[in-house]
Amino acid sequence: MRLLFLLLSLAALSVQAAQDCPRIVSQSPYITRALAWLGLERCIVGVSRYDVIDLPRTGGVIDPDVDAIALLEPQLMITSNWTKAETWQATAPPGATALRVDGFRGMAGVERMLREIGRAAGVKDIDARVDRFAADWRAAAQRVGGSGRRVLILSACSNKPYSFGRDTTLHELFTAAGFAVVADHDSIRNFDPDKPGGDVAAWIGERKPDYLFALKNRRQDNEEACNVAIAMPGIPILPLDGPLFTHPGPDLLKGLEQLRQTVQELRP
Repeated sequence: MRLLFLLLSLAALSVQAAQDCPRIVSQSPYITRALAWLGLERCIVGVSRYDVIDLPRTGGVIDPDVDAIALLEPQLMITSNWTKAETWQATAPPGATALRVDGFRGMAGVERMLREIGRAAGVKDIDARVDRFAADWRAAAQRVGGSGRRVLILSACSNKPYSFGRDTTLHELFTAAGFAVVADHDSIRNFDPDKPGGDVAAWIGERKPDYLFALKNRRQDNEEACNVAIAMPGIPILPLDGPLFTHPGPDLLKGLEQLRQTVQELRP
């Protein structure tokens, strides 16, 4: 009887654990980071080829691997809205929930993304968590003290970067931090010197920013090499840790703190 009771107890705990922690496939690194923030990293059974954690690979955003995903028997699959809806639905094994989220077109979208992930994964206090995040990022943005400085935000220091313009999360974030983002385009603009209008240096000169923020990857060259690539007389280039800004979600709080420290160092 004791053995039977023990087996039944273990079975009940197993069911409860499964209910608390669905088997999740994360098809983008920013989704993996959001899941970790929610305490659900242990629930992830597969990740895309772009991720850095050591788990089975499930293809890319545009080309998810149907067979690899099926082998993992996920209960919840989450990708960005860069994956076509019909592709993601067709990839889902029977019984799996296929969720697409955004987060790149404003902070309200970031908050919505976190809520959608949390609700799909069964996080009971998700609304309270996201409400705290919303209050925290607004308070952190106010502490930056941009003071109306004219700025541009580039993805990298090379001669083929892209700029964050209106209707992007970073445009809103830097505006909330007190900067005037002087990009003259909506969404993201890619620059290629081999194409008409693709001279990023000329474009920077026309916009006349006070500062240029360059979102560097950890693998990129040092700051001096970056400055040579897109240097404009009298316009300082301020490198920032790219992953803190390009992955919409809770890491933006760390990004805002880095931004605050960067601005503080500029003050006499």
